[in-house]
Amino acid sequence: MAPFDRIVVSAAAPKIPPALEAQLGPGGRLVIPVGGPERQDLMIVVRDGNELKRTNAGECLFVKLYGQGGWREERPEK
Repeated sequence: MAPFDRIVVSAAAPKIPPALEAQLGPGGRLVIPVGGPERQDLMIVVRDGNELKRTNAGECLFVKLYGQGGWREERPEK
C-alpha cells in the first residue's frame, strides 16, 4: 500500500529501518524510537523530494522492536 503519508512505530529499533524510510511518500513523516534497550531517541524522518531529513525529538523509552529492521534475538517467554 506504500507510499505512506505517515508511519508511526511504537517499538524501539536499534537503527531506522531503511525499508520504512523507503515507504515514505512525498512530504511523508516517520516517527520511531531508535536506540538501545535502556534509552532511545524519538526520531522524526521527513521525505523532502529525494532527501530524508532526520530530527531528534528527544529521549524516550519504548519496548524493543523484534524482527526485520529490529532486534533479532528471541522474544522472552511469557
